[in-house]
Amino acid sequence: QVQLVESGGGLVQPGGSLRLSCAASGSNLDYYAIGWFRQAPGKEREGVSCITSSDPGTYYGDSVKGRFTISRDNAKKMVYLQMNSLKPEDTALYYCTARPGYCVDDSNHYFFRGQGTQVTVSS
Repeated sequence: QVQLVESGGGLVQPGGSLRLSCAASGSNLDYYAIGWFRQAPGKEREGVSCITSSDPGTYYGDSVKGRFTISRDNAKKMVYLQMNSLKPEDTALYYCTARPGYCVDDSNHYFFRGQGTQVTVSS
């Protein structure tokens, strides 16, 4: 079992930055890939980024490549999503998810999920 709690969301102006954090408790985080997804009202859920349990490999959605960076600190059981050059279309509820081993695109294949943190990009 893994419990996930996100933090770091808020209101930011276009072009600004935020760092989201995903705090894990329970099982050893080393074994889990952590994915960030987001969902805005009226829109489909979108994969933002994922980091595998080992190497670690990182993956990004096309809409955030070059602007977002995912990282992890297994000793602290933390995963971070650094978001730069934010745009209004980045506005959404962001949540982190966990599954053993490797990343997959489908959020339904992640076994654990946090409650989410709201990111609003607006002037």
